[in-house]
Formats: sequence, structure tokens, C-alpha cells
Amino acid sequence: MNADDMKMAVANAALDWVQENTIIGVGTGSTANLFVDALASSNLQIDGAVASSEATAERLKAAGIDVHDLNSTGPLSVYIDGADEADANLHLIKGGGGALTREKIVAAASDKFICIADASKKVAVLGDFGVPVEVIPMARSYVAREIVKLGGDPELRDQFRTDNGNVILDILNMQVTNPIELEQQLNQLAGVVSCGLFAQRPADVLLLGNADGSVEKIMGAKN
Repeated sequence: MNADDMKMAVANAALDWVQENTIIGVGTGSTANLFVDALASSNLQIDGAVASSEATAERLKAAGIDVHDLNSTGPLSVYIDGADEADANLHLIKGGGGALTREKIVAAASDKFICIADASKKVAVLGDFGVPVEVIPMARSYVAREIVKLGGDPELRDQFRTDNGNVILDILNMQVTNPIELEQQLNQLAGVVSCGLFAQRPADVLLLGNADGSVEKIMGAKN
């Protein structure tokens, strides 16, 4: 199986976590897109979804799934999204598509966070992918200097703006040995909207698609 087949396997497996007659949260990226497709092809009856990006909202609408504003829904039953990296504690790096802040908001508002990915995303130590940081534009240089003090190499994501109108600094060449601490340090920097470390609120379940077609389920410590 190639990477897309593995992603499709976990996208279908995630349907088991969807509760009918509820509103769910849906993430952003290639794996989340496949989940939307799987959901649209299923017989599951949901009341709609909250999207973590404008792109996902458009895909949901095209699939005939009602899109809701989070302010009108209350808590969501489940949030389903991919990841760029995941460790054994289900701490994640997300934000390769630039939707990290809205992803973090929807995840926080959900009772369960189911992360779906192909097996290559499981790593011993986070960091090789880089840690995205969403920054208010006027704070870009200041935040970059502070990231250097923390031991990382910040790189401005060229010609990119988030759905919130902000820029992304990708932290390169940093092994993240304490994800919770680094997430707190980055989020406390003035001008940082959010960082792509999902450690204070990790995934509850990680579904990994393997090359043989199987899906590995890893449960978080709270489960």
C-alpha cells in the first residue's frame, strides 16, 4: 500500500468514532480530506461539522455536510484530524497546512480527539518536521529572535498567510524533548497566536495506517 492507501484506511477506521446525531470537528490536510470523503460515502447521520479551515469547510459543503460555527454548537462529540508527527505519548506536531490555531481551538472544544495518520508519522522524538508557529505579522522579527534563544532556527513560510491573516514561522533543527514545556514557552511569547505543538491537549487516540493494510490503534494515557 502507498501512503494514500494507508491514509484512506485510517480515514475509514475513524468512522467508528463518529456518533450519529451529533456535531463533529474536522481537521485540515490530505488525511482529513479523505475522512470527509469517507464520511460523505457512509450511512452515518450527523447534525453537521465544525471545520478547522476555510478549505475544509468548502470540502464539507461540497460533500453535502452542514458546516456550523463553533460559537453556536457547544462542545463537540469528537474531533478527527491528521498530524505531521506523533510520539508515543500522542503529543503531536500539526500545522503543515497552516491551520494550527483553528485546529487547536476545535480540538480543545471536543470531547475526544482522534488523530489519523500513516505509519511514517510516528516518531521517537518530535521535531524533524519542524514546529509551525502562527505569528501576528508585526511581531515576526521579535518572535524569530526569541525562537533562536530557545535553540531553534526560525524560517518564514514564504508567501503564506493563515485564514486568520497571520504569518507562519517554522522552527527547524530542534529536537522537541519536552513538548509540553516548549508549547508553553512558545505560546507565552508576545505576538504568538498559537504553535503547532499539541502536547498540553494531546490526541486521545492515534490511528496509524500500516503498509500491510492494517490499522494500529494507540490509546492515550487518559483512556
